[in-house]
Formats: sequence, structure tokens, C-alpha cells
Amino acid sequence: MVTNGQQSSLFQLSSISKAINSAEAPLKEKHARRIILGTHREKGAFTFWSYALGLPLSSSSILSWKFCHVLHKVLRDGHHNVILQDCMRHHSNIVETGQLWGNLHDRYGQLVALYAKMLCTKMEFHVKHSEIRCNLEVTDEVLERVAGTDVNNLNTSSTISTMTSGQCRLAPLIQVIQDCSHLYHFSVKLLFKLHACLPPDTLQGHRDRFHDQFHSLKTFFNKARDMQYFKRLIQIPKLPDSPPNFLHAASLAKHARPVVVIPDEDEPEQQDDDDDDPEPLIDVSEIPAATMAVPQAKVRLIRHAQRYITQLKSQINSLEAELEEQRVQKQRALVENEQLRMELEATRRRNAEHESLQASFGEAEQRAQVTEQRYNKLKEKHTELVSSHAELLRRVRFLRNITRLCVVHEHHKGLFLNVDVSAAFDLPCPLLPPSHPLSQVGEQLTSSMSALQAEKERLMRSVSDKEAELSSLRQAAQLQQSSLQQERERSTKELGELQGKLKEKVSQDSLKQKLLDEQFTLLQGTVSEAESIIQDAVAKLDDPLHIRCTSSPDYLVSRAEATLGSIDKVKSGHSEYLTNMGDAGGLLRALTQFSHLTADTIINGSATAHMAPTDHADRLTENCRGCATQSLQFLKDLKSKASLQRADPASIRVVVQKILMLGKELRPKGMDVRQDELGDLVDKEMAATSAAIEEAVRRIDEMMNQARKDTSGIKLEVNERILNSCTGLMKVRWLVLRSHFFPLKGAATIKEFYARNSRWTEGLISASKAVGWGATQMVESADKVVLHTGKYEELIVCSHEIAASTAQLVASSKVKADRNSTKLTALQQASRRVNEMAASVVASTKTGQEHLEDKNTMDFSGMSLIKLKMEEMESQVKVLELENQLGNERLRLGELRKKHYDIAGVPATDFSEDNGLASVPTSVAPPSPNPTKPSIMRKPALAQKPNLPPKNMVTV
Repeated sequence: MVTNGQQSSLFQLSSISKAINSAEAPLKEKHARRIILGTHREKGAFTFWSYALGLPLSSSSILSWKFCHVLHKVLRDGHHNVILQDCMRHHSNIVETGQLWGNLHDRYGQLVALYAKMLCTKMEFHVKHSEIRCNLEVTDEVLERVAGTDVNNLNTSSTISTMTSGQCRLAPLIQVIQDCSHLYHFSVKLLFKLHACLPPDTLQGHRDRFHDQFHSLKTFFNKARDMQYFKRLIQIPKLPDSPPNFLHAASLAKHARPVVVIPDEDEPEQQDDDDDDPEPLIDVSEIPAATMAVPQAKVRLIRHAQRYITQLKSQINSLEAELEEQRVQKQRALVENEQLRMELEATRRRNAEHESLQASFGEAEQRAQVTEQRYNKLKEKHTELVSSHAELLRRVRFLRNITRLCVVHEHHKGLFLNVDVSAAFDLPCPLLPPSHPLSQVGEQLTSSMSALQAEKERLMRSVSDKEAELSSLRQAAQLQQSSLQQERERSTKELGELQGKLKEKVSQDSLKQKLLDEQFTLLQGTVSEAESIIQDAVAKLDDPLHIRCTSSPDYLVSRAEATLGSIDKVKSGHSEYLTNMGDAGGLLRALTQFSHLTADTIINGSATAHMAPTDHADRLTENCRGCATQSLQFLKDLKSKASLQRADPASIRVVVQKILMLGKELRPKGMDVRQDELGDLVDKEMAATSAAIEEAVRRIDEMMNQARKDTSGIKLEVNERILNSCTGLMKVRWLVLRSHFFPLKGAATIKEFYARNSRWTEGLISASKAVGWGATQMVESADKVVLHTGKYEELIVCSHEIAASTAQLVASSKVKADRNSTKLTALQQASRRVNEMAASVVASTKTGQEHLEDKNTMDFSGMSLIKLKMEEMESQVKVLELENQLGNERLRLGELRKKHYDIAGVPATDFSEDNGLASVPTSVAPPSPNPTKPSIMRKPALAQKPNLPPKNMVTV
């Protein structure tokens, strides 16, 4: 059977797990009440912290926010042992949680950091002032006994209080408002007490800080009072308009303590809430009999399962916390590793720079040491000379003193002897014998005097010698000292010069390195721009809007050749840059030109593939993509210093050469003629066309003469009319000759003009060939019609071909002629006459065909209804067969014309746009009523306009 204590612990654990979750919704009061009652039952927060320590607070900011909210409620309304015994043991965990989320930019990150800091401050405050209860409700006596306060400023929240996310953030402010009301009252009471004990000037700073806190708290209360969320949960007091006047003691009586009132009403609960468990607030009911009847084994099993679930949840939470901690440590380790790697590279560069400098320093130090040693030796020698000179001076002084004493002594002795001698001479005595003591003394004195005199002279000579030697040594020492001083000054000067050179070299190296870095930065920027240009060109290959774009093989060949030239420049610029990395100008210019030309080649290659055969189109598109891939790889190698040396555009050259070969293969076959031979070829073709037309006129005359002999009547009339109209159409010869002899635009010669406008020249040659071929075919068809072996439709088609070719010839001639030329007007009039003659041929042919056809009316006599129905069905079958044949022939005609256009080199849908000319209008062949079927009279592409620069974009 489950005891009341175990059931309470289970309810408390369930409430903790439901209160602290990652759902962004405010805390439910019933869960908080269960947790608070649990702390009072167990007289502490052991169960709460046993579950809270396993929560993955570092993985969810909302989870940390709700943990702080629940902890705040437990600190405020829980048992008084919660702070003193349980919560302070986990003070460091709360601090770490706040620091972790304070460093992360999350929606709740800064809020969690501030909340954790406030909770730590609250716990420290209550530990320091244990007399103040956790809900800050104390009497005035206790407040006077406790002289300490700490007012915390909290930032206001602008969260919308009607949303669950906003209510989740605003819910903890209820406890903050309760604390603030008490702290405000404490501050007022203590400041009045301080003003009663201390001078007002001393407390000026306190009053200023209180005024700031007062206005901040008033603003906070006013904003919170206006929020709908707080109106049903708490009654916020209203502070006075102005702060209390602490200088007037009577103002204390006017002070009203702000009281926060929380309405005593239950929180509305949803019916579908899965948390509607009974709250074991006070167990006053009897245990039901059904509960008593529960088997003990089942109760133990449930208890064991719940305990096991709780342990597993704790283990899961702890493992998640460890995993998050390991992730954070891994991220920190990666960042530290990257920083250490960068520092190592910088240290290696500095070591490499200092190695050369240390060598120079070593040489300078060696020279300085040698100079110092020489100076020390000379200094020691000078010291020895000075000491020896001083010793000699002392000896000379001593000898002089001795000599002076001896002279004085001898002088006194001489006086004494003179007195004795004079006295002796005055006495009447005989001469002293030699053996007399006085005689001996005199001799001794005389010898002593002579010895002393000799010693004196010797000493004087020695002193003079020593003085001479001393003066010479002094001069030598002075010379040596001056030379040493000069040597020292020279060494100092050399050392200063070396240091200046060293500093200059260091500055030059730094400037050079800075220049190299700037040049490489410019190179990277240029390469990035080139990559974007080429990537944009590659993106157009798959763009649906690009499918309608086309380009000529000639323009593709010119772009590919220009790209090959730019590749050579890039290779040369790359070599120059590797030789001198301080100047990247040549490589930058080459890369700019290379990127634009390569992108142009890719786009025009794709546009050319749209009009090329399937095989060539696939190969051309594949090579364009390969060109882009190789170009991007080459540019990627240029962006990195590690791969800069091995960057080589040779692979790009190979792909561009393939594109060039494909472009040459797609060029029209007529382009095989060299440009310098185009002028002669035009003359030959014009002469051949004129000769063909003359031959056609001659044969028509012969056929007319033969027809007059062989036929008569209606047939002769029809043949003459057809042959006369054909003869009139042969006047196109004059138009061909006139189109060839127009004045040219500019001052170029004919051959230069044809060579410069080779594409236009090809069109002129094509039109001339078409006119000659049409005249020949018309003569053949007329001969067959006269001999009744041909069809009249052949004459109609030949006249259409001649009219269309004539229009093409006139259009080509109009391009190169001056706008105000009189010959151009005559040529246009001749073209209109040719069209009229072509229409006359068609009309004569149709008229003759109508005259010669058998127009016998059908005889319906003797036909029954069944036979008429059968004839009608046979006629319908024949009509369907003819319509089917007509459709097949139209499709065949379309395929033939398509192949004709492919051989000509320009698609039929674009020939008018490529040359600035309208399609050939003809009145003799109206278009088919079916718009999906190809037109019969459309001609191949005309030549492009002369004197125009190559197009820089494809036509759409």
C-alpha cells in the first residue's frame, strides 16, 4: 500500500515534471502549490533538487526560464530551510546556467541570465539577513534591527500579455512585484531613520539614487498595471506622484506602505487537460475501501515502476546535460584549436623574420665585444700607468723629504762644527793630530756630505727620467684614450646605423608584407568577381528563357579565338605575378578580360547549340559546361596561396579549342573560300548567272519557233503566251547586272569591301546562284510543258523561285547602296517588274491550263441512287487520299527546307532578324491557310549588313 509520504513525493515529482518543460506557456499555479507543499512536508527541497539536477537546462532556454520561475516560487513560499540548507549548495549551478545563456543570443537567453542573477542575489541576501523571511514580510522592529537592503533594477518587458509566449515571460514578474513592494517600504523606512541620525548633505547621494529607483519602480508598476495578464492575477499598488521628502520628518506619517494583493481564486483549468490530478493538500479523507482492497503485489509493482521511471528520467536528463556539455566543450576546443593554429602560424612567421635579424645582431654584438675588450685592455693599461706614476711621485716626494732633512741636519752639524772649529782656533792649542776624534768626525761628515750629494744628484736624475717617462706615458695614454674614444664613438655610430637599418628593414618587410597581402586581397576580389560572372553564364545554360536565344557559329568562333588570346595573357600574368608578387596588375587585367570572354563564349556556345544538329549541340553544351568547370577550378586555385603555384589554365585552353573546332564545323560550307578570293568569286558567279539567263532566253526563242511550226490553234496560243511571259521574266538578267555595279559605301576597294563583309558577300553569291538556277529550271519546265510532257505547276514553282531569289538579290544590293542613289530606285522598279512578270507567268500558265482542260459536264442520266452514293463515296475517298498526300508532301517540304537552312548555316526562323531584312513578300504565292505548315516560298537566310561590328549578344 502506498503511504501518504510516498504518494506526496510522487505527486511532487509529477508536478515538477509538468511545471518545468520546454512548452512556451505560463506556469500553472496548481503545480507550483504542489511543489511548495512538498517542501513544507519534507522540510526542505531535497526532492525538488534531486529532479532539477537532472534537467538539461543547457539545451533549452525556455526550460531554464521555467526552472528559474519555479525556483523563485520555492524560494519565496517554500520552507525556510530551502535557502539555508538546500539551495545554497547548488548556488554555483544557477550561476553557471545564467552565464551560459547570457553568452548565447537566444530569445530567452538574456532573460534567463538576468533571472538567474536575481535569484542568486536573493539567496545571498537571505543568507546574509536570515532575520528577513523569504517572502520579505517583516515587522518594523526587525527592519530597524536589520540595516541592509539591495534594490535590483529589472528591465521592463514589452511582451504582449495576451499570448502564451508573452505570459510565459511575464509570469515570474508577480514575485518580482511582491518583492519590490517590500523593498520599497524598507528603503523608505531606513532612509527616514538615516536622515534622523546624519546631516542631510551627507545623504545627498542616497536621496538621488532613491529618486532614480522610485521613478523606475513607478514606471514598472504603471506598465505592469496596464497589462491585461496581471489584472486577474495580482493587484499592483499605486505609488505616490512624488517621492517622500526625507528632509521633513513629518512626511513619514504620510507614507503609506504599498500592499500587493493576490486574489484568492482558482486558476481556470481546461477540461481536456491531462494534469487534472487530485491535489493532496490536506489528507483528511478516509482511504476508500476499494483502495484498501488493492493487492499488495500490484501496489509494489506500481511503486517500483514509478521509482524506476523517475530514475530513468533523471538518468536521461543527466545524459542530455552531459551531451550538451560535451558539445559545448567540443565547440570551445575547436575554437581554441583554430586560435592556437593561427597563433602558431604567426609565431613561425615571426621566428623566420627574426632569424635574419638575429644574425645581424650577432655580428654587431661580436664587433661591439671586440671593441669593448680592446677598450678594457687600454683602460687597464692606463690604470697601471697612472698607478705607477703615482707610486713614482710618492717615492720622489719621499726622497725629497729625506734629502731636505739630511740637508738641514748637515747644515746644523756644519754650524756646530764651525763653532767648535772657531773656538778651537781661538784657543791656543796645537793642531789636532789625524787620530784625533774630531778629525775623524770631520772626515766622516765630509764623506757623508759627498755621498749624500751624489745620492741627491742620482735621485734628481732618476726623478727627471721618471718625469720624462711619465709625460711620455701620459701622452701615449691620452693618445690611446682619444683613439679608444674615437673607436667607441665609431662603434656607437655603427651600432646606431645598424639599428636604424634594422628598423628600416623591419618596416620595409612589414610594408612589403602588407603590400603583398593587399595585392593578394585584390586578386581574391577579382577572382571572386570572375567566378560570379562565369557562374552567372553557367546558370543561363539551364535557364528556360535562354532556350530561345541563338547565335551564329561565326560569332562563336570569334569569341573562342578571343578567349584563347585571353588565356595566354592570363598565363603570362600568372607567371609575372609569381615572379613579382608585389604587382598583380597584369594578372588582374588579364583575369577581368578572361572572365568576360569565357562567359561570352559559354553563353554563345549554348545559343549556337540551340540551332545546331543534335550531336553537335550535345557536344557543344558539354564542352561549355566543361569550360565553366575548368575555369572555376582554375580561379579556385588562384584564390588560395597553397594552390597558387600549381594553377594552370592549360585545361581551359583544351576545352576552348574543342569549342572552336565545333564552331568551325558548324559554319556554312561556303565559308571555306578565303576572304581574299570572295571578290573574284562574286564576279565569276555574276557572270555565270548572266550567261545562264542568256542561254535560257535563247532556248525560249527556239522553243517558240518550234511551237509555231508544230502546233496551232488554242495550243499555239497557250504556248506563245507562256513563252512570252517566260521571256519577259528573263529580263531579270538586267537586274542581276545592275545589282553588281552599285557604288560602295566608304572609300574601300571592291575586294576589300567583299572581304570585310564576307557574310553579306556569301548571301549575294547565294542569291545570284539561285537566280541562275531558277532560270535554267524554268526553261526546262517550259520545254516540258510545250512538249506536253511536263506539268504546269513546275512553271509556277520556278517563277516563284525566281521572284524570291530576285527579292533576296535586291535586298542584298540595297544594303550596300547609298540611300539616295538613283540606281537603287531603278533596281527596285526592275524588281517590281520581275514580280509582275512572275505573276504574269503564273496567270498565263493557269489560263492555258484551264483552256486545255476537258470541261465535259458529268452525265447523271441513268444513275440510280445507289450508284450516285457509290460515286460520292469514291470521290470522298479520293479527296481524303489527296489531302493525305498533300499533308505528307507539306511535311516533306518542311523537312527539305529545314535541311536547306541547316546547310545554309542560319535557321530559317532567324534569317530576317539576323540581317535586318523582312522576309520576301510575294503576291503570287499566298501562305497556306494552315498556320502550322511551313511556307512554300520562304528562302534561305540572307547575308548580314555590311560595315557593322560583330554583335556582342545573341539574338532572341
